[in-house]
Amino acid sequence: MNSRVCLAAGLTGAAVLVGAALTAVPAASASASAAITVRRGGPARSLTFTAARGGEAVIGFSAVAPGVSWDRTGAEAAVVSVSVDGRHVTDVVVPSADPTPRSLGLGRVTAGRHRVTLRFGRGSAPAARTVTLLHPRVRVPRAGADQTVLRHAPIIVGRALPELGDAYQNARTDTPLVAWHESRAASVPGHRVLEYSLVWSNEDGGTDTPALMARWGRTTDIEWVYRVEVDEKGRRVDGTGAYQGPEHRTLPFRGRYEGDHPVLQTCTDNNMVCDTITPDAALRFLPDVSGALPAGRAREAVMDREPWTYRVMAQEMVREGRIEHPSDPATPEVGDQRTYLFAEFVKQTGAPSGAGSAPGVSLGVRLKRDPSVLYRSDHGRPSWSVERDGAAATTVELPAGATVDDIASIEAIRQPVGAGDNGAPATVTAINRGFFLNRSYLPGASAVRWTGSVTVTQAAPTAVLWRP
Repeated sequence: MNSRVCLAAGLTGAAVLVGAALTAVPAASASASAAITVRRGGPARSLTFTAARGGEAVIGFSAVAPGVSWDRTGAEAAVVSVSVDGRHVTDVVVPSADPTPRSLGLGRVTAGRHRVTLRFGRGSAPAARTVTLLHPRVRVPRAGADQTVLRHAPIIVGRALPELGDAYQNARTDTPLVAWHESRAASVPGHRVLEYSLVWSNEDGGTDTPALMARWGRTTDIEWVYRVEVDEKGRRVDGTGAYQGPEHRTLPFRGRYEGDHPVLQTCTDNNMVCDTITPDAALRFLPDVSGALPAGRAREAVMDREPWTYRVMAQEMVREGRIEHPSDPATPEVGDQRTYLFAEFVKQTGAPSGAGSAPGVSLGVRLKRDPSVLYRSDHGRPSWSVERDGAAATTVELPAGATVDDIASIEAIRQPVGAGDNGAPATVTAINRGFFLNRSYLPGASAVRWTGSVTVTQAAPTAVLWRP
């Protein structure tokens, strides 16, 4: 037998090492239908794996929780607690009865055999009875950039604000969904700055829901949580750790580390974090941060490659009663999110020619049935236009039933956001994507793409970007 292929028999599972990847399957079956199920009130289940090398490990699977749906009170999610060799590493909130792909960090392991233990977790909704993990797969990336990125990923302890519920509130609101990293050169040659960001399903405080849709193109909350400088060997440079604290302040990290993982806790209703942990904290999350933001794209592109995050986003709005009934694009209230065009465009603001406020850019949509009506992403509110430059996401609410085939044009609208107008032009150079959510709140294929150069000015504040 090849020395790089090892079989490790476990109490309820086995693991197969193939090259650099570890594939965990139940002992009863090594087929593609391999699955592990944990039950409320039932025993823990486990699988073993053999690591060919020491390093940070990651587990991936598709999770299914029958009877669960994030849009129903009392059925929001099931929680699975994940331990490695008896050490609680992370929890996973499973918000759907449909298979949902997930990827989680397992922390550092040594070379050799290890056991992953899965338990039906406290905080699960009453309707949740079982959770099945399909095709669980453990991997330990080789030494290098991937290991460095995983090594410094933050552990996020669940929110436990008394005014918002118990220590399991992230199992039913503002739950962490996915995370990623960004890397840039530091001032010291050979050093890098790693920054980690996280997508939560919503924010109970902070920006109001209609403004989130207009200014950010979603009702999830996306925040950077931790950054640190590492040297050419991937070691943390002492004193460089920082996190995004309450009121969006950048603060030095003075908390504790587990290895090189800083331990932070979501500590505000708009998902800022703190480096002190409350004694009643129950949940903890170690997401897989190995993914990076695609070049030239807005942060929402991370959601685009994890389509299930849009479903959780929309279902939380339904359950919390934040959706207008019936949906009306003439009002600023958030309607059924399946009636929105989710768009991402790229723009740059030019130099001002006078005093006053800088302009933002909003998108407008005209429909073939009545092109005299312009549906605006900002709903006519100047402060809801997009001020930031580069790639930015927004949404445009349309009448129920409208599709891309009904669109006559998409336009750029220059809109000063405050008092006066400083005269700066704005140039739009791309629409990176445009899609609607389907009946299941999942993104359809992007049917709107455009590149070019269109400038809107004080004298000519609107211009067509795209026609079918």
